[in-house]
Amino acid sequence: MKQQHLLKNGCEITIVRLTAAQLDEILTLQWKVIESLSTGSFLQPLTKEEFSTILNGKGLMIGAYYNEQLIAFRAMLEPELDEEHLGKDAGLPRDEWPLVLYSEISNVDPDFQGNGLQVLLGKVLMKEVDQQQFRYIYTTVAPFNIASLKDKFTHGMQIVALKVKYGDLLRYILMKDLTGPLKEQDTLDSCFVLMADTEQQQQYLYDGWMGTGIEQVDNQWVVRFEK
Repeated sequence: MKQQHLLKNGCEITIVRLTAAQLDEILTLQWKVIESLSTGSFLQPLTKEEFSTILNGKGLMIGAYYNEQLIAFRAMLEPELDEEHLGKDAGLPRDEWPLVLYSEISNVDPDFQGNGLQVLLGKVLMKEVDQQQFRYIYTTVAPFNIASLKDKFTHGMQIVALKVKYGDLLRYILMKDLTGPLKEQDTLDSCFVLMADTEQQQQYLYDGWMGTGIEQVDNQWVVRFEK
């Protein structure tokens, strides 16, 4: 694949599939992004070994180039079928776990942020998924990581669980079924729950509701649930 796109700032970029040959460029960009972040950021960087796993056949990774410089990348990972699998947290039957890809890290060069690159790469990457092999996209996002939540909702992902993962970290688990369009909005019941109210959100999810968006109301973030 090779696609040309024009950014808001007028720069023309090229989007390509990344391979192990670009590993050093990927690590360099990740380090630049990490150095630009303020303390307490939500970014969870990947190790060289984790990138290598994706680039050597256990996932998908695309990157955006400007003047032959890597300025953004986004990745999906084919996860191990173990007890930490997000399909288990979401109630997906075990025989369907092999149909799952994880939406993993995305990085954008600080010099090119504000151009919608993360969303653009997400749209391109979703279309690159082999739907003969994979049906579901899963990911985890920390509550109050607003930018990441907005990104996931933009791509049609929905909150299906809110659980402690990775030891002691509270995480939303979001998923997208690539084969099933969402229901018409006017056929759904909806309600709003404070993002800070973990127990009430968990109760709604247990009762079969799904989180479909977020809004800021009276300086507080709320999650829209639909059923």
